[in-house]
Amino acid sequence: MRPSQALRLWHDVSLAIVRENGPDLSPRQITVLLTVYLEPPPHTVRGLAEKLGVTKPAITRALDTLGECKLLGRRRDETDRRNVIVHRTVEGSLYLESLADRIVAKARDLPR
Repeated sequence: MRPSQALRLWHDVSLAIVRENGPDLSPRQITVLLTVYLEPPPHTVRGLAEKLGVTKPAITRALDTLGECKLLGRRRDETDRRNVIVHRTVEGSLYLESLADRIVAKARDLPR
């Protein structure tokens, strides 16, 4: 894939997301979501902040939005009450499955 094709794919997928009546997620929120779904658990606010190189409040704000959309959940770690465990949801799995399908479809439409 050439750089111009990669940008076209990113544009086309982003445009499809914007046109839908679903959540309008920021790049940071999508990155948090993908990290939780693509990398093995457990995921904590502290761990996500370190991995993404952002502050814990930035992760908390992203998780607030993702939680409102029911794409991720949070709960206290029962073994260490200082930690907040971030977990996957059915809604989040379905959202990412749909997103992946859109990416594949848009990639097929790219000029060769």
